[in-house]
Amino acid sequence: MSNENPFSGLLEKLKQQKNWPMVYLFKFIIPNDNQKLAQTQQLFGAEAQVTINKSRTGKYLSISAKEMMITPEEVIDRYMRATKIEGLISL
Repeated sequence: MSNENPFSGLLEKLKQQKNWPMVYLFKFIIPNDNQKLAQTQQLFGAEAQVTINKSRTGKYLSISAKEMMITPEEVIDRYMRATKIEGLISL
């Protein structure tokens, strides 16, 4: 298995978009845990618009965040940092 970035396909798609910088929408699902919520919120700057919703059962939280991204690489960096949060699912 190669050391290729697991987000290389997304990076190529983002690079094809010509309107950088742009507001990018991130979507994650995490277990309903205060520590994981805090870790996820730390991924975003103070200017980000973050929306948090509980699942029907209350076991999970969905997090949507809109933030101005300058380059496609900045988006990928954010996803790479998110992979360090245990139980987080990127949508």
